Amino acid sequence: MTKEKGQSATRVLVLGGYGFIGAQVMRALTQAGFDPCGMGRNLTTAARVLPDAKFIKADLRHMQAVGDWIDVLAGFDMVVNCAGVLQDSRHDDLAAVHHDAVAALGQAAKQLGVGVVQVSAVGADKSASTEFMRTKGRGDDALRAQGGRVWILRPGLVIGQAAYGGTALLRMLAAIPGFQPMSLGQVPVQSVALNDVAKVVVAAVGGRLPPGKYDLVEEQAHSLSQVVSETRKWLGFAPAQVTLTLPVWMLRPIGRLADLLGRLGWRSPLRSTAIKVLEEGIQGNPAALRKITGQELAPLSAIYARLPSGQEHRLAARMALMMPMAVAVLSLFWLISGGGGLWRIQDAASTLTQVGWSQWAAILVVMFWSAVDLCLGAAVLWRPWAARACLAMVAVSLVYMVSAAVLTPDLWLDPLGPMVKVIPSVVLSLITHQLLQSR
Repeated sequence: MTKEKGQSATRVLVLGGYGFIGAQVMRALTQAGFDPCGMGRNLTTAARVLPDAKFIKADLRHMQAVGDWIDVLAGFDMVVNCAGVLQDSRHDDLAAVHHDAVAALGQAAKQLGVGVVQVSAVGADKSASTEFMRTKGRGDDALRAQGGRVWILRPGLVIGQAAYGGTALLRMLAAIPGFQPMSLGQVPVQSVALNDVAKVVVAAVGGRLPPGKYDLVEEQAHSLSQVVSETRKWLGFAPAQVTLTLPVWMLRPIGRLADLLGRLGWRSPLRSTAIKVLEEGIQGNPAALRKITGQELAPLSAIYARLPSGQEHRLAARMALMMPMAVAVLSLFWLISGGGGLWRIQDAASTLTQVGWSQWAAILVVMFWSAVDLCLGAAVLWRPWAARACLAMVAVSLVYMVSAAVLTPDLWLDPLGPMVKVIPSVVLSLITHQLLQSR
């Protein structure tokens, strides 16, 4: 769809407009002269990712009927759906987001004459082995069944400047120093540049690509080990001296552990769905897009050659690798501190009784602060509270240090350094707080 001179720019609604793909689509549409408006469920994140863009707040889980879409689509010429979730969780619903909302969107768009560009995934099919791919496939089928103007774009492994999902996992693997753990190293992977995905979306919105289904992948597949090696090279890390080949069966308990952590709000890129998709390979057929455009999408080496890489990318990769360990260490430190206080409550209370506190007052204070320690050690494991728990750890540590300086200054001179050791904990809490900031 193109506008004649004098007409307003094509208005495009981008679902998931602040996500990894959605944000780049928003930028590309703006640069191409269109008028995009994003839609998502967190306007705070949207403003942080794209501060100058327009956004409306909505949650696809609650947009399951045609009527939910009619007013939203009014005034838009096109819709680009970049929204998606990897696995069912407390905040995510695969069927609702990938099929039910998309089917309702398709019906509403057909009634209003609005075109729909669906960013799906290679391998999406209603008979696929994972619920992620099955729901994606059902959503694609529901859109095409409406008979309106529909583009189904199915990218492979999307590689961009930012890191999210599969890209984040690649960089974490590449950031491991000295050696390279590798499982499923021979599975075939076809990649696509994030910028190329956005360009194809712009071509569809602009009427330069006819409706249809297109796999967005490079011509030749690479093995997963080759992709990780290229990622390591792009980041500027030294080649791995040793490759540690891990059997596939070791990945499955890791995936199950990541699924359990998902119940605590953590979105690991190594959940069981991601492992299952990776086991089957990431492959598509670029022939349809090549036939229409006469061009091939950039291969893996060219994708990385076009992406600038600097110290900030190496640091981000290393910090993403360290963040789970930082959270685990903090949790363990505070749980042991609280548990130890309760286990040896008399010894802990004696520190206060020696400076004039009564026995019961000292015991109550130890019990109270031990409970605080235990609560903070548990709170940092709950993703929605983790960042605030880190700040609370800093605050409580400062209370401990000031109180010790006033009430029990001898603790600062103790050969074992019980108070001095609090300082590294404060620093780790502050660092972890920053690592936990999303997007």
